Amino acid sequence: MALKNYFLENTIEAGTDEAGRGSLAGPVVAAAVLLPTDFYHPLLNDSKQLTEKQRELLRPFIEKYALSFGISYVSETKIDKINILQASILAMHLSIEKLAIKPEHIIVDGNKFKPYKNIPHTTIVKGDAKFMSIAAASVLAKTYRDDYMQKLDLEFPNYHWKKNKGYPTLFHRNAIREFGITIYHRKSFRLLPEQLRLY
Repeated sequence: MALKNYFLENTIEAGTDEAGRGSLAGPVVAAAVLLPTDFYHPLLNDSKQLTEKQRELLRPFIEKYALSFGISYVSETKIDKINILQASILAMHLSIEKLAIKPEHIIVDGNKFKPYKNIPHTTIVKGDAKFMSIAAASVLAKTYRDDYMQKLDLEFPNYHWKKNKGYPTLFHRNAIREFGITIYHRKSFRLLPEQLRLY
Protein backbone atom coordinates (compact mmCIF):
# COMPACT_ATOMS: atom_id res chain seq x y z
CA MET A 1 0.00 0.00 0.00
CA ALA A 2 1.38 3.39 -1.00
CA LEU A 3 2.03 5.83 1.81
CA LYS A 4 -0.14 8.94 1.87
CA ASN A 5 1.50 12.37 1.84
CA TYR A 6 -0.74 13.83 4.53
CA PHE A 7 -3.76 13.23 6.71
CA LEU A 8 -5.28 16.72 6.37
CA GLU A 9 -5.12 18.71 3.16
CA ASN A 10 -3.71 22.27 3.04
CA THR A 11 -2.38 22.02 6.60
CA ILE A 12 1.12 22.30 8.00
CA GLU A 13 1.25 18.77 9.35
CA ALA A 14 4.01 17.08 11.36
CA GLY A 15 4.37 13.34 11.83
CA THR A 16 5.96 11.93 14.97
CA ASP A 17 7.14 8.51 16.13
CA GLU A 18 9.50 6.98 18.67
CA ALA A 19 12.02 4.13 18.80
CA GLY A 20 13.25 2.05 21.68
CA ARG A 21 10.09 1.51 23.63
CA GLY A 22 10.62 -2.21 24.14
CA SER A 23 14.34 -1.97 24.75
CA LEU A 24 15.81 -3.00 28.13
CA ALA A 25 18.52 -0.34 28.04
CA GLY A 26 19.20 3.15 26.77
CA PRO A 27 16.90 6.05 25.96
CA VAL A 28 13.65 6.24 24.07
CA VAL A 29 14.24 8.45 21.00
CA ALA A 30 11.57 10.35 19.09
CA ALA A 31 11.50 12.32 15.87
CA ALA A 32 9.04 14.81 14.42
CA VAL A 33 9.09 15.58 10.70
CA LEU A 34 7.40 18.16 8.49
CA LEU A 35 7.55 17.14 4.84
CA PRO A 36 6.67 19.05 1.69
CA THR A 37 3.41 17.77 0.16
CA ASP A 38 5.22 16.38 -2.91
CA PHE A 39 7.82 14.45 -0.89
CA TYR A 40 8.60 11.03 -2.31
CA HIS A 41 11.21 8.30 -1.96
CA PRO A 42 10.57 4.78 -3.30
CA LEU A 43 12.12 3.13 -0.24
CA LEU A 44 10.22 5.04 2.41
CA ASN A 45 8.18 2.77 4.67
CA ASP A 46 7.76 1.90 8.33
CA SER A 47 11.36 1.66 9.61
CA LYS A 48 10.72 -1.86 10.96
CA GLN A 49 10.09 -3.06 7.38
CA LEU A 50 13.40 -1.65 6.17
CA THR A 51 16.92 -3.00 6.42
CA GLU A 52 19.57 -1.06 8.32
CA LYS A 53 21.19 -0.15 4.99
CA GLN A 54 17.89 1.20 3.60
CA ARG A 55 17.32 3.32 6.73
CA GLU A 56 20.84 4.70 6.43
CA LEU A 57 20.16 5.66 2.80
CA LEU A 58 16.86 7.32 3.71
CA ARG A 59 18.07 9.38 6.66
CA PRO A 60 20.17 11.98 4.73
CA PHE A 61 17.44 12.21 2.06
CA ILE A 62 14.75 12.92 4.69
CA GLU A 63 17.00 15.45 6.46
CA LYS A 64 17.76 17.22 3.18
CA TYR A 65 14.20 17.46 1.85
CA ALA A 66 12.13 17.79 5.02
CA LEU A 67 10.86 21.31 5.69
CA SER A 68 11.92 20.73 9.29
CA PHE A 69 12.71 17.87 11.66
CA GLY A 70 13.51 17.44 15.35
CA ILE A 71 15.06 14.58 17.35
CA SER A 72 14.94 14.07 21.10
CA TYR A 73 16.15 11.57 23.69
CA VAL A 74 14.56 10.67 27.03
CA SER A 75 16.97 8.79 29.29
CA GLU A 76 16.53 5.44 30.98
CA THR A 77 16.56 7.29 34.35
CA LYS A 78 13.59 9.40 33.29
CA ILE A 79 11.84 6.30 31.87
CA ASP A 80 12.19 4.63 35.28
CA LYS A 81 10.71 7.73 36.94
CA ILE A 82 7.69 8.38 34.74
CA ASN A 83 7.19 5.00 32.90
CA ILE A 84 7.84 4.16 29.26
CA LEU A 85 4.52 5.39 27.85
CA GLN A 86 4.88 8.84 29.44
CA ALA A 87 8.56 8.95 28.41
CA SER A 88 7.63 8.12 24.79
CA ILE A 89 5.03 10.90 24.72
CA LEU A 90 7.50 13.32 26.34
CA ALA A 91 10.13 12.43 23.71
CA MET A 92 7.61 13.12 20.93
CA HIS A 93 6.66 16.46 22.52
CA LEU A 94 10.33 17.45 22.78
CA SER A 95 10.96 16.57 19.15
CA ILE A 96 7.93 18.63 18.01
CA GLU A 97 9.28 21.52 20.07
CA LYS A 98 12.48 21.43 17.99
CA LEU A 99 10.67 21.98 14.67
CA ALA A 100 11.60 25.30 13.07
CA ILE A 101 8.07 25.55 11.62
CA LYS A 102 5.11 25.30 13.97
CA PRO A 103 2.70 22.58 12.82
CA GLU A 104 -1.06 23.18 12.60
CA HIS A 105 -1.78 19.48 13.02
CA ILE A 106 0.20 16.52 14.39
CA ILE A 107 -0.16 12.90 13.32
CA VAL A 108 1.14 10.37 15.81
CA ASP A 109 2.05 6.73 15.39
CA GLY A 110 0.08 4.54 17.81
CA ASN A 111 -3.01 5.20 19.89
CA LYS A 112 -1.67 7.13 22.91
CA PHE A 113 -0.69 10.79 23.00
CA LYS A 114 -1.23 13.91 25.08
CA PRO A 115 -2.12 17.25 23.51
CA TYR A 116 0.87 19.38 22.65
CA LYS A 117 0.40 23.18 23.07
CA ASN A 118 -3.23 23.17 21.88
CA ILE A 119 -2.22 21.87 18.44
CA PRO A 120 -4.83 19.38 17.19
CA HIS A 121 -3.51 15.84 16.80
CA THR A 122 -4.65 12.49 15.41
CA THR A 123 -3.32 9.16 16.63
CA ILE A 124 -2.99 6.51 13.93
CA VAL A 125 -2.36 2.85 14.67
CA LYS A 126 0.41 1.60 12.36
CA GLY A 127 0.68 5.18 11.12
CA ASP A 128 4.30 4.57 10.14
CA ALA A 129 3.02 2.21 7.41
CA LYS A 130 0.33 4.69 6.24
CA PHE A 131 1.72 8.25 6.20
CA MET A 132 5.02 9.57 4.87
CA SER A 133 5.76 12.02 7.69
CA ILE A 134 5.30 9.32 10.36
CA ALA A 135 7.36 6.83 8.32
CA ALA A 136 10.09 9.48 7.96
CA ALA A 137 9.96 10.16 11.71
CA SER A 138 10.23 6.42 12.40
CA VAL A 139 13.36 6.19 10.21
CA LEU A 140 15.02 9.15 11.95
CA ALA A 141 14.10 7.98 15.46
CA LYS A 142 15.40 4.47 14.74
CA THR A 143 18.68 5.52 13.09
CA TYR A 144 19.53 8.14 15.75
CA ARG A 145 18.79 5.62 18.49
CA ASP A 146 20.83 2.89 16.78
CA ASP A 147 23.80 5.29 16.55
CA TYR A 148 23.41 6.12 20.24
CA MET A 149 23.33 2.44 21.26
CA GLN A 150 26.44 1.76 19.18
CA LYS A 151 28.26 4.44 21.19
CA LEU A 152 27.09 2.86 24.46
CA ASP A 153 28.33 -0.49 23.16
CA LEU A 154 31.90 0.88 23.22
CA GLU A 155 31.47 1.48 26.95
CA PHE A 156 29.83 -1.90 27.70
CA PRO A 157 30.79 -4.32 24.90
CA ASN A 158 29.67 -7.44 26.83
CA TYR A 159 25.99 -6.75 26.06
CA HIS A 160 26.37 -6.60 22.26
CA TRP A 161 24.29 -3.41 21.98
CA LYS A 162 25.79 -2.61 18.60
CA LYS A 163 23.84 -5.60 17.34
CA ASN A 164 20.74 -5.90 19.59
CA LYS A 165 20.38 -2.14 20.34
CA GLY A 166 19.36 -2.96 23.92
CA TYR A 167 16.39 -5.14 22.97
CA PRO A 168 15.70 -8.36 24.92
CA THR A 169 17.57 -10.87 22.74
CA LEU A 170 18.80 -14.13 24.22
CA PHE A 171 22.39 -12.85 24.03
CA HIS A 172 21.49 -9.64 25.88
CA ARG A 173 19.59 -11.51 28.59
CA ASN A 174 22.43 -13.99 29.06
CA ALA A 175 24.87 -11.08 29.38
CA ILE A 176 22.65 -9.56 32.12
CA ARG A 177 22.73 -12.94 33.91
CA GLU A 178 26.51 -13.09 33.63
CA PHE A 179 27.57 -9.49 34.17
CA GLY A 180 24.60 -7.92 35.97
CA ILE A 181 23.13 -4.60 34.88
CA THR A 182 24.72 -1.32 33.79
CA ILE A 183 23.84 2.31 34.49
CA TYR A 184 22.01 2.30 31.14
CA HIS A 185 19.59 -0.52 31.95
CA ARG A 186 15.99 0.43 32.71
CA LYS A 187 15.51 -0.63 36.33
CA SER A 188 11.70 -0.47 36.09
CA PHE A 189 11.68 -3.09 33.31
CA ARG A 190 11.55 -6.81 33.79
CA LEU A 191 15.07 -7.45 32.55
CA LEU A 192 14.99 -11.23 32.96
CA PRO A 193 11.99 -13.58 32.78
CA GLU A 194 12.86 -15.06 36.17
CA GLN A 195 13.63 -11.65 37.68
CA LEU A 196 12.86 -10.93 41.30
CA ARG A 197 15.46 -8.27 42.03
CA LEU A 198 18.60 -7.40 40.16
CA TYR A 199 19.71 -4.29 41.98
